[in-house]
Amino acid sequence: MDVKTNRDNIAIILAQPQIPENIGSVARAMSNMGLKRLILVDPKNYDPSRLLKTATGNSVDIVRDMEVSEDLKKALEPFQYVVGTTARTGSHRPSMTQPRRLARDLIPISKKNMIAIIFGPEDRGLSNEQLRYCHTIVTIPTAYFSSLNLAQAVMFLSYEIFLADRETTSENMPRLA
Repeated sequence: MDVKTNRDNIAIILAQPQIPENIGSVARAMSNMGLKRLILVDPKNYDPSRLLKTATGNSVDIVRDMEVSEDLKKALEPFQYVVGTTARTGSHRPSMTQPRRLARDLIPISKKNMIAIIFGPEDRGLSNEQLRYCHTIVTIPTAYFSSLNLAQAVMFLSYEIFLADRETTSENMPRLA
């Protein structure tokens, strides 16, 4: 398979995560979809033993190698492109892109740029101030309740990035009967 997206240039940043088991589940979702770099910013209730309960297999390597920062602005310094995630929309929080479109847009950006995708705390998400650091904002559409579990949201966006590499083109169209 020809990989289009440089997944080594994409990091998942969890801003102020509150539940250690969610961090482990995020690492597992990342591992399943080929992402490796996890950064925690000002984690609450940080307990590695609880975190490792949900991080299994290759995701243990992600946990072992993850970075921890006290400040979001400092954590974002090495990144040229920043994506914010939010379930809440409105005039001060416009959703600028959809997940599938974002994944396609990241293909050329990831070639030569470091990309950060930021997820906020489980109880309230990213603040307007945190979203100001972002070049774009993505919202995962849902049918009813707009808020997803942290690991579910990471899995969904990670899957879309993974899927963008596998999309078929007209050159790869299956032979029709």
